Amino acid sequence: MTRIGFAYNQKPESPVGLATPSEPRPDEEPPSTSDVYAEWDSAETIDAVASALAAYGEVIRLEATDDFPERLRAERPDIVFNIAEGLRGSNREAHVPAICEFFDVPFSGSDPFTLSLCLHKARTKDVLTARGIANAPFSLIESESSLAKLLDENGRFPLFLKPVQEGSSKGITEKNLVESQARFLLETYNQPVIAEAFLTGAEFTCGVLGNGEKARVLPIVAINFDSLPSGAVPIYGFEAKWIWDTPEDPLDIFQCPARVDGALQSAIEDVVLRAYRVLGCRDWSRIDVRLDSAGVPNIVEVNPLPGILPNPEDNSCLPKAARAAGLSYDRLIQSALMHAAERYSLRLEPTRATSAFDTRATGRALHAEVA
Repeated sequence: MTRIGFAYNQKPESPVGLATPSEPRPDEEPPSTSDVYAEWDSAETIDAVASALAAYGEVIRLEATDDFPERLRAERPDIVFNIAEGLRGSNREAHVPAICEFFDVPFSGSDPFTLSLCLHKARTKDVLTARGIANAPFSLIESESSLAKLLDENGRFPLFLKPVQEGSSKGITEKNLVESQARFLLETYNQPVIAEAFLTGAEFTCGVLGNGEKARVLPIVAINFDSLPSGAVPIYGFEAKWIWDTPEDPLDIFQCPARVDGALQSAIEDVVLRAYRVLGCRDWSRIDVRLDSAGVPNIVEVNPLPGILPNPEDNSCLPKAARAAGLSYDRLIQSALMHAAERYSLRLEPTRATSAFDTRATGRALHAEVA
């Protein structure tokens, strides 16, 4: 029987909230919770992924803690399914894949270089720009003085600020459309801040499955900013993901498939696949796109470790796009595993019956494209 290692980071059982700097600003009350573990997965997600993987072999849970290298070496799985986000350092998302490479253990998803590259928003944009792939103009702020220089040199407003090496909308809040937030972000996340020209058009997110020329975009997800509280900045940031969207009062934030005409759909899919291939993404990813004032799709962010909440009632973009394509949650996970196995010329056979399709889903089934 195939032995499938499963690498993950489990979120502590505590509420998710905004990060606080080491010394709270004197003009505001510090939030009581932290976004340190916002990228990690819940026990529910981890159990759901493990259940999906179990259709193809024995699942060996390898939580990405300090003893991961020793346990990986001892277990020697045939392949590792990786969703581990890591915790420390600017290359944290690359740690598990790099260790797998070191021990010559096949693994799913993008390689260490792509994971490190895509986590660093400025370097990602450098590569995209060099290859002629549209993205918002930007500058890198490494100190308060560099922010002042930026504003003196071009005075472009509005500017949108983000920590340069965070995911899951960590540090991306309602306040980021103002220059005064730069100091807070520099102090809180101890890393440079990227300042982008704010794109004013519609926003979309696209799931991708597959590799090379066979990679395909799942049904496009449109972001419905009208569902945000009155007066909210039109961004899908931390508040929209983790605070305003609750089981008791869910946001109607997504439309999938997006109601766009054929020309715009083709333009979005084209820029998404170009970015996916140029950055070296493998097996699956989720890529965010926003239109500029001329209606041109721009890459906003590339997520080679996409969020995969299993509950259909949760707003999780990649599973939602998969369901719109007719793929069950299990089949989404299994498709990523099979794409990885194919890259390594590993033949995986199901140990129990698998369901390719979700009977609640509508739309064109992608069985032929992802099997």
